[in-house]
Amino acid sequence: MMEPVTLVSGVVLPIDRPNVDTDAIIPKQFLKSIKRSGFGVYLFDEWRYLDKGEADQDCSNRPINPDFVVNQTRYRDAKILLGRENFGCGSSREHAPWAIRDFGISAIIAPSFADIFYSNSCKNGLVPVTLPTDVVDSLFSQCAANVGYSLSVDLDTQRVRTPSGDEHVFEFNPGLRHRLLNGLDDIAVSLESADAIRAYESRRAQQAPWLFQD
Repeated sequence: MMEPVTLVSGVVLPIDRPNVDTDAIIPKQFLKSIKRSGFGVYLFDEWRYLDKGEADQDCSNRPINPDFVVNQTRYRDAKILLGRENFGCGSSREHAPWAIRDFGISAIIAPSFADIFYSNSCKNGLVPVTLPTDVVDSLFSQCAANVGYSLSVDLDTQRVRTPSGDEHVFEFNPGLRHRLLNGLDDIAVSLESADAIRAYESRRAQQAPWLFQD
């Protein structure tokens, strides 16, 4: 099970680059673990630090890139990532949404996402929101002009709300929305059909009993 996600509110972290791929989000040397945790310190590793990172490395004393937004104090407690088109392209690694979630981000707003990244995000408690390019452009401008710029992503009503009171409606896959609102991973989704699965197995046991012999 995952934690249900209904409303995400908080400071916005702007990543003003198109085609951010999964190797940039979490480089390949950090993919050895499958624990889903501990990846936040390696998020955007090659942009974030001035040295080459290694798996299980203590990052507390690594030289940081002061020009990269993740290292700027104003974005330290960000909850929402603002991206450009084709965010999450590249490989299908689930470690990308794991790293973003472990850093503290719970929602991403962008004009478009790579399909597999979009699906992996939803299956790991991360809300990917698609808004028109002109709206995203405006949000980037507001974020740059206002320290502590915050947004609210309401998955229940499918709206992004700005500090000025503007609302932007977004579409969302109904099945994936159901997963997020109810905190359902793949196993939990299957268990929603547990009665139907048991009924099918019972029928098959009568039709082909040799398949169920020890």
